[in-house]
Amino acid sequence: MAHVEFLDETMRDGQQSLWGMRMQAGMALPVSPLIDRTGFRVIDLAGSSLMEVMIKYCQEDPWEGLDLLVNSMPRTRLRGGMRSNASVTFGVTPDALMDIWMRRLNEHGIRSFWIYDVLFNIDKMHRLAKVAKEYGSEVSGAVMFALSPVHTDEFFAQKAGELAASPDIDTILLYDTAGVLEKERMSTLIPAIKARIGVKPLEFHANNLLGQSGKAYLDAVDLGVTILHTASRPMANGPSVPSTESVVRNLELLGHTHSLNKTLFKPVADHFEAVGKAAGFLINQSAEYDVLSIRHQIPGGMTGTLKAQLVQHGMSDRIEEVLEETATVRRELGYPGMATPFSQLVGTLAVLNVVTGKRYSVIPDEVIQYAAGYYGQTVAPIEPDVMDRIMTSSRAKEVLAAPPEQPSAEDLRKQFGTTDDDELILRALVPGPALDKMRAAGPVKTSYPLLSSPELDQVRKLLAVANLPLMQVKSQAMSLTLRRHDTA
Repeated sequence: MAHVEFLDETMRDGQQSLWGMRMQAGMALPVSPLIDRTGFRVIDLAGSSLMEVMIKYCQEDPWEGLDLLVNSMPRTRLRGGMRSNASVTFGVTPDALMDIWMRRLNEHGIRSFWIYDVLFNIDKMHRLAKVAKEYGSEVSGAVMFALSPVHTDEFFAQKAGELAASPDIDTILLYDTAGVLEKERMSTLIPAIKARIGVKPLEFHANNLLGQSGKAYLDAVDLGVTILHTASRPMANGPSVPSTESVVRNLELLGHTHSLNKTLFKPVADHFEAVGKAAGFLINQSAEYDVLSIRHQIPGGMTGTLKAQLVQHGMSDRIEEVLEETATVRRELGYPGMATPFSQLVGTLAVLNVVTGKRYSVIPDEVIQYAAGYYGQTVAPIEPDVMDRIMTSSRAKEVLAAPPEQPSAEDLRKQFGTTDDDELILRALVPGPALDKMRAAGPVKTSYPLLSSPELDQVRKLLAVANLPLMQVKSQAMSLTLRRHDTA
C-alpha cells in the first residue's frame, strides 16, 4: 500500500478549465485558509494566463490579488506554472523576460513551479529551474503526454530522463491534458519513465475529459506514482482534474493512506459551488467517453474557445466538423502535443480551414513561426505539401524576416519604460489601455459581491461602527444579536 500526497488544483486548473481563468481573488479568499489547512503537499495557484485574464476581463491587479492569496495560505507551498519559452502570448518570449517572470513570482511567495514545453526545449526548462533554485524553490519538470505514432514510451522516457538529470529538477510531472491515458498504456509508460528518473518522485495530472482519469489515478498509484493532482468537487471533472473527494475515498477503499483533513472538503466545496452559481460559471461537471476526443486531443478549455469562434461566424452547428479537422491538422503539422500554445494554434487553423472552405488559405503568423522552428524542433516532420503552403503564404516572407529577438533585461526595461519588474511583466503581457482600465477600477475586492445580500451588507456596516455592548437587528429575512466582549 502507498502513502499518496495531493496537489490542489482548485484555484488553477479547476478554474482555468471551468471558469476560463476568471477566478478573482475575492472569490477564493473566504476559503483559501481552509485549503491551506487541508494538508495538501502543494497548492497550484499562479500562471501568466491568470495575470492576463485578471487585467483584461476582470479589471483586477493580478499582483495585488496574488499577494492576498499567498498571505492567506502561509502553511502550504504554492505553485506557479511556466512555459519554457513564452509567458502569455502565442509567440516566443525573450529568455530575459522569462527569467524576470520567474524571479518575480518567487519574490511574491511562490515556492513551487511546474515548467513545461510541448516541444521539449530541455535547455530552456533547465535554465528556468536554475533561476527558481536561487530562491530554494521546488521545481517539477513536466512531460506533456500525447497520443501519436511518434509519442512512444521511449520518447517520453528519454525526455523525462533528460529533465531529471538536472539537480534543479525535484520531481517529474506526467501531464495528460486530454485525459486519454488508460491502464494498458500506463503499465508500460510509467515503468519506462521511472527507470530513467531514479528516486525523483513522479506526479500525475490528468484532465477528466473522457471520464476515465479517476480510474487512471488509482492505476498510476499501483505503478509507483506518489503525487496526484485533484480539485474540490465543484471545480473538478469534465475538462478539469478528478475531484479530491472521490480520489481520496477510492484510495482509502483500496488501503492506501494520505494526510488530508477530510472535514474541510465540504465547506470549501460549498463555497465554490455558491460562487460558481452566483457568477454563472460551470460547476459540478461530468464527461462521457468520446472517441473523437482521443483523435483531436483538444484540452477542455480549448473546446469552448472553438465553439465561441464558430458562433462569431454563425457556424455553431459545425463544431463536429472542426474537431475532425483539428485531428487532421494536428497530424499534418507533425503531431504537436495539444497544450498551450499548440492546442490553440491547431484549433484556430482548423476553424479557419472550415470557415473559409479552402484549407490553409489563411495561415496565422504563429503557425509560420512554428513551421520555421522558432518554438523548437517539431516532434515529427510537417507534411511536405502543408509545409509548402505555409512557407509560400502571403505572410511567410515577412514573418521569416523577423525571427524572435533576445533583448537583455536592461533592454526590456528601456523598451517598456519602467525599472519596476512587476510593472514590466504587466506591460509585457497586456497593452496599456487595459492596464489603465484595471487601475481605474480600484483595489482588489476581498469578497465576491454577488454572494452578498442587503442584510449581510448592513451587518458588515454595523460591525464596523458598533460601540454598544448589545445590539439586535431584526428583519423579515433574519434576526441577529451582537454582543461586545472586551478583551482588554
